[in-house]
Amino acid sequence: MFKHIFISTSTVFIILVISISIPLSEADLSPLPVVSLPITDRNGETLREVLSDSETRAHWINIDELPDHVLYAFIAAEDKRFFQHDGIDPLATVRAFYSNARNRSVVSGGSTITQQVIRNIYKHPRTTGGKIHEAWYALRLERTLSKNEILEHYVNRIPFGNGTHGIEAASRFYFGKPAAHLSVNESAFLAGLPNAPSLNNPYRSPERAAQRHRYVLERLYARKYITQEEYNRVISQMISLAPAERNFRAPHFSEMVLREFTQKELYGISTIRTTLDWRQQRTIERILQGHIKSLRDQNVTNGAVVVLENKTGEIRALVGSADYNDPDIHGRVNGATALRQPGSALKTFTYGIALESGMTAAEMLADIPYHGSVEDGAFSPVNYDKQYRGPVLLREALACSYNIPAVRIAEQIGTGVLLHRLRKAGITSLDKTPSHYGLGLTLGNGEVRLIELTNAYAAIARGGVYRNHSIIQSYQTIDGNHIPVRRDTNGLQIFSQQAAYILTDILSDNNARAPAFGFHSPLHLPFPSAAKTGTTKDYNDNWTIGYTPRYTVGVWIGNFDGKPMRGVSGITGSGTIFRDVMLFLEGYETSISFTQPDGIIHVRVCAQSGDLPTELCAANVNESFITGTEPKQRCRVHRIRPLDIRSGRSADHITPPQFVRDHIVEVFPPLYDAYFDKRILPFTSHPRAVIKTDFEIDEIAEINRKTFDIVYPENGSIFKIDPVLRREYQNITIRAAYGANYRNIALLKDGEKIASLDGKNTFIWNVRRGEHEFQIEGYTEGRKETSRPVVVTVY
Repeated sequence: MFKHIFISTSTVFIILVISISIPLSEADLSPLPVVSLPITDRNGETLREVLSDSETRAHWINIDELPDHVLYAFIAAEDKRFFQHDGIDPLATVRAFYSNARNRSVVSGGSTITQQVIRNIYKHPRTTGGKIHEAWYALRLERTLSKNEILEHYVNRIPFGNGTHGIEAASRFYFGKPAAHLSVNESAFLAGLPNAPSLNNPYRSPERAAQRHRYVLERLYARKYITQEEYNRVISQMISLAPAERNFRAPHFSEMVLREFTQKELYGISTIRTTLDWRQQRTIERILQGHIKSLRDQNVTNGAVVVLENKTGEIRALVGSADYNDPDIHGRVNGATALRQPGSALKTFTYGIALESGMTAAEMLADIPYHGSVEDGAFSPVNYDKQYRGPVLLREALACSYNIPAVRIAEQIGTGVLLHRLRKAGITSLDKTPSHYGLGLTLGNGEVRLIELTNAYAAIARGGVYRNHSIIQSYQTIDGNHIPVRRDTNGLQIFSQQAAYILTDILSDNNARAPAFGFHSPLHLPFPSAAKTGTTKDYNDNWTIGYTPRYTVGVWIGNFDGKPMRGVSGITGSGTIFRDVMLFLEGYETSISFTQPDGIIHVRVCAQSGDLPTELCAANVNESFITGTEPKQRCRVHRIRPLDIRSGRSADHITPPQFVRDHIVEVFPPLYDAYFDKRILPFTSHPRAVIKTDFEIDEIAEINRKTFDIVYPENGSIFKIDPVLRREYQNITIRAAYGANYRNIALLKDGEKIASLDGKNTFIWNVRRGEHEFQIEGYTEGRKETSRPVVVTVY
């Protein structure tokens, strides 16, 4: 029996001895898998370098090109008996086993440099069986390559953290220099990282990296690789690392590029050229960071920006967070692809469907209390400012982002229709049923991605044509073939050209959005630009999406940890970032206007009813219509009714005749009864043209003639200075009304004349903190007259 055991054991031993003499294959030892794959911007500027099969950067370097102190640092740090053992160091293994057993956890490793090379080539599992395989392969490697060749593989393959493999890549990444120029101090610093690359990350754990650095220097001195004098000199030297942001250009974008390819495809690619413009990206990163810093007091920690070129659908810039390297704000989360609620930013698509369904920009909509129902309870939306405005035209409702008119339209067209159109526009993240979202979909209760929503708006910018966005222009294979990436040039018509044009016309109408945002909001730019904001009711998300004929820009701000911002609206938050990004993008190019397609007609309509004006309509405007939808009927809102001049209400049969006068009144449908309380409201302040009717023209003319007042702002108005917007842009338009018989009209502020209003009725006042009193004064019939005081407060 002992003979059989001896024979069996001898056989296994002989096979083992023979097997370790079998050399490893040349293919396994090829440096090709660790050759760097550069990702560049559209102009060839390097954004990032990655390894084709493990998403890390690397440059293979010959060991003869490295100074001796670089190699000594690694031997001292990782394997002091490297030149004495045959691939396995029994002493180190026993020591590691004893240390781990005593601490009941893995606190020390016994792997030699040779074993670490094997680990990086074959990726054996970290199990007992895997360790045995690793040791066996290490013995074979020692019989395949020389010690210097093994050391060359080691310094070129080991990970140094932050996506770098190999000494050359690490040297360029951390110090911005080739490895051949590394000092003793820098070599010791780098040699300390592979022990635990993630834990030793100097950008995240500088103290741990410094401790490891000192350890390597001590080992170098202990092994007599450096003298006492050299040790004393370098131990006190500071390590100067390259800024992290230099090594992570457009990090979120680069990660998206890598996900466009399979690992097998990456293996055969030598260079990837993207659509990104690094010059634009760098500036937009700084714009975002500056604004987020200024909003910290309002609990805003993060943001994202996407810039898309309308003509090509190419992404020119993509900033996923305020700081990729800041774990406190979850900087590695990509805000361009994260799911967030868009608030009112989806309303545009609701109105686009309405325009294609026969509604017009002059459609009268009801901004009055709405009480609907959903499966889980009552649905009673309110406007952002919790105010109602009664009848409003569609243009103002969209431009000012009133909630209730949008909900009423969504109810008419149906949630399913809206959801289908949003999906056609590329918003695939809305994957629930229509009943799941309900009418709240138009208010943004579903979660979308910034990059998808920005691209959907780009479809409106290009006349209703949706195209897939692109992030890669071309790539080159390792055998030299240049492969252009096919672009989506046909697209899908998600809105008619005419509907898209009217949406653009509304979203670029500064006068239409002034009632909600003011005349000098960040959305008012010195070139043609359309924009829409969105803010969730819990202040978790704040958006501005907009476009010029050239670019579409999407901005999101908020917090990745779900904490709400404090009182940040689209104007004070994302709108200011949008403004600065657009000013940068368009500031170097000649402005161009949006192109009006065929099938658009411009008609003058009553500003209140949206119908063709009559002689009773005081305010008329030019409106754009899809041909065939322009109004055919005359205004039915403005009418003549007998009023009791004592009460201002309708006269009846018991009103004494001497108190009855015919006046122009506004009559609205019964839908508005509860809002107005009375259906007939008297005309109050606007001057009227002479009307040829049988009522007392002279009395109306006298009322108009005596008008002398400040009509905006209202007495008691309160304004807040925007802490972000530059002070010279923060203005209020003072509006005055006066009859034609007044002369030498002046605007007074706090009793002092600040402007002459002869021939005009507006003055733009740059706001100043405090309480201010405005009046107008003028002369009529030889006497001086002063209007009532209007007091406003600015803080």
